[in-house]
Amino acid sequence: METNDSRSDSDYAEETLTFDQVGELSGDVLLEFGAPWCGHCQAAKSAITEVVAEHPGLRHIKIYDGKGKRLGRGFRVKLWPTLILLRDGKEVDRLVRPLRPAEVRELMSKGS
Repeated sequence: METNDSRSDSDYAEETLTFDQVGELSGDVLLEFGAPWCGHCQAAKSAITEVVAEHPGLRHIKIYDGKGKRLGRGFRVKLWPTLILLRDGKEVDRLVRPLRPAEVRELMSKGS
C-alpha cells in the first residue's frame, strides 16, 4: 500500500492494513480504492493528484481493490475509483468516480 504525505503515486498497492488498523489512523487520511488498469481510475487521476497536492501533510493511501479484497469490502466499495475521506479513522464522506478537481475539493472541504 502506498502512503503519500503530499503527493499522489501512480501505483495502487496491495492492501497491508486491516479494517481495524484503518480505524486507528489519526488525522485526515484519503483512501483511494481502485486498480491500475481501470479506465475510470486513469480518468480521475489528474483531478485527484491536483487536489492532493493542495493539501500538504494529507496521507493519501492508494489501495488496489478487487474481488476478495477485504478492506474494500469492509468499506462497501463497489465502483472505482472510490475516495474515502477519514478523520481519526472515521469516515467523513466519500466520492465515487470523480472527473473534475472541483468534485475532489468538495470532498476535501468536508474534512476541514
